[in-house]
Amino acid sequence: MRINRGREREAPSEAREDTFTGTVWADAVLQGAPGVLVNDVFFSPGGRTYWHRHERGQVLLVTQGCGYVQTRGGRDGGWVTAGDVVFFEPGEEHWHGAGGETYLLHRAISLGETEWLEEVAEDDYRAAVES
Repeated sequence: MRINRGREREAPSEAREDTFTGTVWADAVLQGAPGVLVNDVFFSPGGRTYWHRHERGQVLLVTQGCGYVQTRGGRDGGWVTAGDVVFFEPGEEHWHGAGGETYLLHRAISLGETEWLEEVAEDDYRAAVES
């Protein structure tokens, strides 16, 4: 058993750039547990992930702000705010991030390997958050 007190000790906050658009910061909450990664992720307005999928799914616990979640093909998506919980099915391609004029903070629980895909096109992002 391991108990973490809010975040990984001694782990610096990380600017996320390689697989995120905009200004995004992450704090590791749990690392080194086989098949599970837990991060608190802060998205500034317009900040978002690239398209991606998780081998065994992902849970988002929205703690502050307002953001948007979207699955591939636009069949599922919508606004999320503090208190909302989102579950992405294993292998489901999706992105998530802040609205254009709002920030978003969520705890992401990623299960299994994460496969990063392409950047979300600006036009697709704008169409989603302005609908």
